[in-house]
Amino acid sequence: MQTIIEPFKIKSVEPIHFTTKDQRVNILRDAFYNPFLIKAKDVIIDLLTDSGTSAMSSEQWAGIMRGDESYAGSNSFFRFEETVSSITHMKYIIPTHQGRASEKILFSITGGKGKYFISNTLFDTTRANIEFAGAEGIDLLCEEGKQPSLISPFKGNIDLIALEKTIQEKGVENIPLVIITVTNNSGGGQPVSMANIKAASLICKKYSIPFFIDACRFAENCYFIKQREKGFENKTIFEIAQELFSYADGCTMSAKKDAFANIGGFLAMNDEALAMKCRNLLIITEGFPTYGGLAGRDLEAIAIGLKEVMEEDYLKYRIRSIEYIGDKLDTVGVPYIKPTGGHAVYLDAKAFLPHIPANEYPGQALCGELFLEGGVRGVEIGTVMFGKYDADGKTISAPMELVRLAIPRRVYTQSHIDYVAEVIIKVFKRRETIKGYKIVYETPLLRHFTARFEQL
Repeated sequence: MQTIIEPFKIKSVEPIHFTTKDQRVNILRDAFYNPFLIKAKDVIIDLLTDSGTSAMSSEQWAGIMRGDESYAGSNSFFRFEETVSSITHMKYIIPTHQGRASEKILFSITGGKGKYFISNTLFDTTRANIEFAGAEGIDLLCEEGKQPSLISPFKGNIDLIALEKTIQEKGVENIPLVIITVTNNSGGGQPVSMANIKAASLICKKYSIPFFIDACRFAENCYFIKQREKGFENKTIFEIAQELFSYADGCTMSAKKDAFANIGGFLAMNDEALAMKCRNLLIITEGFPTYGGLAGRDLEAIAIGLKEVMEEDYLKYRIRSIEYIGDKLDTVGVPYIKPTGGHAVYLDAKAFLPHIPANEYPGQALCGELFLEGGVRGVEIGTVMFGKYDADGKTISAPMELVRLAIPRRVYTQSHIDYVAEVIIKVFKRRETIKGYKIVYETPLLRHFTARFEQL
């Protein structure tokens, strides 16, 4: 097979500071074994997140210089609005400073005690904003998505039978909206099929429940649809995206993902009354409706990035670069969610470290070892992030124990990825020596950001 090269040239570089293993022992200890508390300068390869960590293009930087910083009605806003509207065909486009700001506004208005938001899988900030509003989030991931080693094309799908059953059980009046995340971040970056999105939309229409898309990685999802779903092989990514959004009543997006931007997001919808409420709250919390907490230059960068991300040469390279890591790990049997997703490799910490129980946080332990071995920073997506406590204070574990290694867009080269694979394999070969952790400090919401740990 012909080598797929990066569809870009490097114009500016940022130095990497190398640390020794002895230094990293102290760095990790001083950070209380939490990757979020490690200083960026002490990280060699940073795969903590793909959010806001992309390398922007020369055209985006040019757009930043063109940014119109007028407080109201800036030219940059109207270029941004036109771009989002052309992709989503939604009537009301509301800029925000990032995705969780969109979620905070949406769920503050639609949520409340006794309300339920249904999803394929809610990510951490989405669930936190739902719970902060007094409501409850319900994940209805398809059965294939719950089996890490199973090869299936659309493991991010929502369980349609469970969706209708849950609507009937909870009551239509108690479900403000259904939201599907594309690609399914918490479920391994797995795509959702167009057929599944269409079917979920029809169920929501049947019960008059608004249907939203969490669109952070819409372009990556659309590329998977083009590659894997019959009838889309000859359509452009833009055409597939337009159809995907046509089934939705609204969407939220963090532009820090599939728009290559370092900050920004938006909330879009067709409901005029809901849009008016959202804009009123936006003015109180974010800013005027034509900037929403962003500078005009950020709106320019987002508008340009949304077009660049739909270029198929880029998406082909992007998806293949993630597959490449999986191929390397397969040579020694490292367990990970298969097939690889769009933006990250998800190591299956439960299978990687079977001797560490969920209440000793195998994902967090694996994150620590990857940093110690090679200065690679990832993030736990398991019982630290999603675990709860029962009435007796015992841990209710998450469905899966994962470590996400999220690849920033247009940042690292093949040699960097080779190094990451080598580090994972070294840790895998000494996996039986790895010990679990205990939490010594945590917050009620989003504890993984600031929690402190000790090794057992």
